[in-house]
Amino acid sequence: MWNPAALCCRTAASARSPLLPRSHTLNRVFGREYDALCQQPAQGVQGEGLGRTPGVLPCRSVSSKAKYRQYAQTYPVLDGRILSVYRHVFEENLRNSEAVVKRYSELLEMVRKGGGDKAIWRHTQRNKKMFVRERLKLLLDHESFLELSPLAGLNMPYGDVPAAGCLTGIGRICGVWCVFMANDATVKGGTIYPIGVKKQLRAQEIAMQNRLVAVYLVDSGGAFLPLQAELFPDKSHGGRVFYNEAIMSAMRIPQVAVVCGSCVAGGAYVPTMAEETVIIDKIGTLFLAGPPLVKAATGEYVSPEDLGGARLHSHVSGCSDHFASSEKEAYECIRNVISTLNYDPLPEEAVEHDSPLYSPDELLGLAPRDYRCTLPVKLILSRLLDGSRFQEFKANYGMTLVTGFGHVEGHLVGIVANNGELSHDASLKGSHFVQLCSQRSIPILFFQNTAPQTAEPTSTSQAEAHSSRLKAQASMMAAVACAAVPKITIVVGGCFGSESYVMCGRSFSPNFLFLWPNARVALVDSRHLSTVPQAGDSDHGGEEAELKELKEKLEEESSAFYSSARLWDDGIILPQNTRKVIADCLKITEQQKYQVVSPCQHPVMRM
Repeated sequence: MWNPAALCCRTAASARSPLLPRSHTLNRVFGREYDALCQQPAQGVQGEGLGRTPGVLPCRSVSSKAKYRQYAQTYPVLDGRILSVYRHVFEENLRNSEAVVKRYSELLEMVRKGGGDKAIWRHTQRNKKMFVRERLKLLLDHESFLELSPLAGLNMPYGDVPAAGCLTGIGRICGVWCVFMANDATVKGGTIYPIGVKKQLRAQEIAMQNRLVAVYLVDSGGAFLPLQAELFPDKSHGGRVFYNEAIMSAMRIPQVAVVCGSCVAGGAYVPTMAEETVIIDKIGTLFLAGPPLVKAATGEYVSPEDLGGARLHSHVSGCSDHFASSEKEAYECIRNVISTLNYDPLPEEAVEHDSPLYSPDELLGLAPRDYRCTLPVKLILSRLLDGSRFQEFKANYGMTLVTGFGHVEGHLVGIVANNGELSHDASLKGSHFVQLCSQRSIPILFFQNTAPQTAEPTSTSQAEAHSSRLKAQASMMAAVACAAVPKITIVVGGCFGSESYVMCGRSFSPNFLFLWPNARVALVDSRHLSTVPQAGDSDHGGEEAELKELKEKLEEESSAFYSSARLWDDGIILPQNTRKVIADCLKITEQQKYQVVSPCQHPVMRM
């Protein structure tokens, strides 16, 4: 897993001149200067600012795929220098990034402890079980994995539920990308809270959208009954997990499970609906009602092993397909099961690609502190794309949106990136480009830094302009919603208002959506709320108090941490890790190209 503690925050010490702020996009002030520079190869430009990173040269990996080199290296090279006129915005962004990254690292460290040291001791020493992260080390291949929404469950109305009580993510097992859902019984004894249900449903959604094998490590005490109204009755509550299991099986998406602890009540259906299940002796139990309820109902005492232990379900009921004498044996068994799925892993040979010409550490200074003072988005792209090469589409039209083609670790992608407010022309350009990508089956990367809602029109001409802009944005919304290609959204700054939908926000079901820690998610930006009291109004003090209270509420609720705690995204990522995350997501979405799926439309029916 990527460790935020290993990040290196670079300073802007090499920049030499002050920077000027801008409104909405610095291209409006410095556009001609910057666009002219962008036409020149980066190698031939000499000037002020943070230059090309010393020692960063194109990296080569052995490959027989010459097509990439033949065509991709003819794309124009972006000039990613941080000009001296941009310096003060860069430095303000950097200071803000360092603060929010520090906060993110602290929260992540707290979450990694699960339910705390005492709970971990009880779990591992008294109950003789492995901690959930140790289980994943035995299950997954020996490489990093993509953890989803690690901050989910923090500061909820019903208290902290670290990581929502379960770890979800995507990693490789025997070379095959798999989604895993692993209960952490050190958190609330494995009890399922509403945010835990939501997190598992999102993991299943990712598995369905990308046709990924689903692996369940079940160690659950069932639903938290005091919150049953938020867990049980509705369409997207707990029962949807079981519905999804049936639908995924009918879609021929394999699902396997390990009963590695208590599986009570609703938790018992997860392994019994999976296609193959392993249960661990003396650790795994499976029943709808445990011994205390049996005692209360019948007066009879029965041990957990006799009621629903590993031997009972392996030899008598048939609810489990494999008996494991230890946790290590169980995860070895699951790896063997994965190897029988007849999935072809992605080809091992890597596509030859170049590294960006500029350091990804400088993205910390390019992460916008305020949507009104952001640097040209091409500076961000120059630190993410192979060789910093970018084939721009409609470069001189609708310039508040940047569109074009590039490569990330050899994967061809279409890019849609905010460079300011989405104007009428920008929205039409975006609609055209998204449809091109859909026609050509090219994945789309959205880099979102949207603006809050604009002020109400005060004249007929302004109203007409608003109407035209709305129609153009509606056209782009329709194109984004219907584009039948993988879509990955990175919120690099503001996620405000209706423009966030146009840029493939959560409501538009991107395959993945991640936030930078500086991101803001809200209908409006609390930092720019203001009211002008009417003349003669004596209740100014009351209005000001209400406005202050509203601004404080919006400020709290618009932070990236608030958003991620509620699963409005798939997690916060560090800016300098963005290229790695995007490349992994592209590999994950690509795996289904190597699957042979016959027209089978019924689930596997267990005994």
